[in-house]
Formats: sequence, structure tokens, C-alpha cells
Amino acid sequence: MRIPGQRVKRTRLVQTDRLIVAVEIEMVIPESDQSEPCLESETVELLRQVHDHAVEGDIAWLKTKGKVYQLVDAA
Repeated sequence: MRIPGQRVKRTRLVQTDRLIVAVEIEMVIPESDQSEPCLESETVELLRQVHDHAVEGDIAWLKTKGKVYQLVDAA
């Protein structure tokens, strides 16, 4: 469901113990309450999927959704 209002792009970080994924999302500043941007249900679902794939370590899929940063052990 699309919420009427101004659309703004933001970057959200999804973090697991070994990965961080920077995902560009669209937030909405609703006409009825312009105090802060909100997420639509489709965006929330996308962020859940990104988290689930990050937990599984599916880097190929994650690269299609945003920038992937991986923790590496220091020598």
C-alpha cells in the first residue's frame, strides 16, 4: 500500500555478526503527519529479507540489494 506524501531516499544499515549491508531505501513523509519519515510495508519486508539473507551468508543476493561489508579477522 502506497502512503501519500513526499518520498526521500535514505541508506539503512542491516547488521549481523559477520556482515553489514548498506541498502538504499525510500521513506515517506506522510501528508497527515510530517514530523518524521515513515517506512512502507514493502520496505520493511525488503529489510527483513536482507537481514535473513545476511544471516544465511548469501553474499551474491545481498550484492543485488546494496553494498556488502564483511568482517575479517585481523592478522
